[in-house]
Amino acid sequence: MENVIIVVLGIVMIASAFMAIYMKSLLSSIIAAGVISLLASVIYLLLAAPDVAMTEAAIGSGLTTVVFLYAFSKVRNNREEDNG
Repeated sequence: MENVIIVVLGIVMIASAFMAIYMKSLLSSIIAAGVISLLASVIYLLLAAPDVAMTEAAIGSGLTTVVFLYAFSKVRNNREEDNG
């Protein structure tokens, strides 16, 4: 049963990767990339590696997504100032 869950999560990760690449919205791509990291941390937890899962959740999913969202908001604000 655990193997089935890992395979399903892997398929969802691949679908999220394609979504991150082909989405028109940059915000949607950032969120899809965060989902990939979050699902990777769940897989690590299922594979009995809780330390790696916590690190991936904190750094890969949490911090990286927040940094990307912050950079996205700064670029959007600068672009609005240049046009306005």
